[in-house]
Amino acid sequence: MKIKKNDMVLVIVGNDRGRRGRVLKVFPDKQRIIVEGIHFIKRHMKRSPKNPQGGIVEKEGPIHVSNVMMIDPKTNQPTRVGRVVLTGGEKKQRVRIAKISNEMIPDGR
Repeated sequence: MKIKKNDMVLVIVGNDRGRRGRVLKVFPDKQRIIVEGIHFIKRHMKRSPKNPQGGIVEKEGPIHVSNVMMIDPKTNQPTRVGRVVLTGGEKKQRVRIAKISNEMIPDGR
């Protein structure tokens, strides 16, 4: 998956179309991500020491990775993400690049 934790993304499909957010969690096996402030869902929570009040809690829900585009850190525009193999000495390294500016995208961790 080309989108990682702490990347800035733009939602391109759905009710939250046009909104930007930071990726909080990535589920590569399901091809889904959780984006900060996007796609709120309601969950009924039982009383517990962690949640003493109980009741209905709103939190971010997962969205499919195909419904978002990465934000290019240089131009601040949505871009597709590619991968390039850098060969320096014996070790080969795969890095992500933004298709618009052709710049490397830092890991953001």
